[in-house]
Amino acid sequence: MAKEKKLVESITSMSEDFAQWYTDVVTKAELVDYSGVRGCMIIRPLGYAIWENIQKELDARFKATGVENVYMPMFIPESLLQKEKDHVEGFAPEVAWVTQGGLETLPERLCVRPTSETLFCDFYKRIIQSHRDLPKCYNQWCSVVRWEKTTRPFLRSAEFLWQEGHTAHATAEEAEARTIQMLNVYADFCEDVLAIPVIKGRKTDKEKFAGAEATYTIEALMHDGKALQSGTSHNFGDGFARAFGIQYSDNNNVLQYVHQTSWGMSTRIIGAIIMVHGDDSGLVLPPRIAPTQAVVIPIQQRKEGVLEKAAEVKEALAKAGIRVKLDDSDKSPGWKFSEQEMRGIPVRIELGPKDIEAGQAVIVRRDTREKIETSLETLAETVQEVLATMQSDMLARAKHHLETHISEAHDYEEFKDAVANKPGFVKAMWCGDVECEKKIKDDTTATSRCMPFEQEDISPVCVCCGRPAKKLVYWGKAY
Repeated sequence: MAKEKKLVESITSMSEDFAQWYTDVVTKAELVDYSGVRGCMIIRPLGYAIWENIQKELDARFKATGVENVYMPMFIPESLLQKEKDHVEGFAPEVAWVTQGGLETLPERLCVRPTSETLFCDFYKRIIQSHRDLPKCYNQWCSVVRWEKTTRPFLRSAEFLWQEGHTAHATAEEAEARTIQMLNVYADFCEDVLAIPVIKGRKTDKEKFAGAEATYTIEALMHDGKALQSGTSHNFGDGFARAFGIQYSDNNNVLQYVHQTSWGMSTRIIGAIIMVHGDDSGLVLPPRIAPTQAVVIPIQQRKEGVLEKAAEVKEALAKAGIRVKLDDSDKSPGWKFSEQEMRGIPVRIELGPKDIEAGQAVIVRRDTREKIETSLETLAETVQEVLATMQSDMLARAKHHLETHISEAHDYEEFKDAVANKPGFVKAMWCGDVECEKKIKDDTTATSRCMPFEQEDISPVCVCCGRPAKKLVYWGKAY
């Protein structure tokens, strides 16, 4: 028991070392384990269950907009990848290549997909002929490989899970509408389900996706004040269509190029959940995404009738639609409490001989540790109310954190001071010149996160060079 207790206590405080706190949480809460392949993670049952819930929620939202799921090969012939120049150059440093199959050298190298634009383009070229074939709104759930130099579980790994949507449309207007629509799907999902508020906007040309005409992003703010790009939606215009020859005949039987989009969210979002809501005891999972929403912990379970009553309570909660487990292991109640907190289970229900005699149970919230005594007769309804309140409270706290960690800068000295001493986003005007963007990154390590849709005019001049400003930009250090 001493060893078990030490494991719980050995989480590094986030105020002492946030990076180590994150590593401690993902490993000791048993979300992931390290594999024998550099930069690749083993996603353990709890981590994968969170991803399954993310997948279930997002998939339903995608399908409600008319999206269908498909699956593409994981290998891309080099000749196919080379068809879109900007796209190839953008991914070249991260591509993993297969050069041998069995005992034979392959006649052409195969890329292990870092993303699947080229595969979808090759497919669309074959199946789109007429305006009647449009739009095509497809998505796939898969893994991709990017040979990252520096890795961290969920945030950046050589192989990760994601979904990638790829759509084809008759007009530029339809493609732009779909691009924004999917960005809003991501933003609503993050707020409604993950209790994570985000800032929506457009990436600068320097930061946009390789080969895209425009990239839109949702940016979340972590507890330590760093940004995390949490989902992106790209408008490709007709650039890929021209490179791959994807054309359709319009109403007048004239050949036109399609306009395409691509959008994705990955297991990186699990890192966001951890870093937005976690505390020094481990995970704090929003109830809507938590694989287990409640755990019943019997007290003095060896006493007659305690385990039986706990099992009844568990069944009653399950019938009410609550994702619930019963911890009837032989560990001490103190250990079970610590494990529940470590794993982020939203509520625990304590039930002992005195509680049973009084016809009640004690509900303990994971986020605030508030204890609520409630009748066993109304336990299911009370747990549902507590879960709903906790979901709402977690979003409110995350919004407050975001809103109180946004600074404004009107000149370069003020900007540099804000980046160095005020964790969070810095709002500042920009002239649109990539050289100013590069200088800011070189001087401060902050990057442009997005040009928000809700533009403000906080200064007439660029924060870096003093020339006339064109856009308000959110800047910040990021993962």
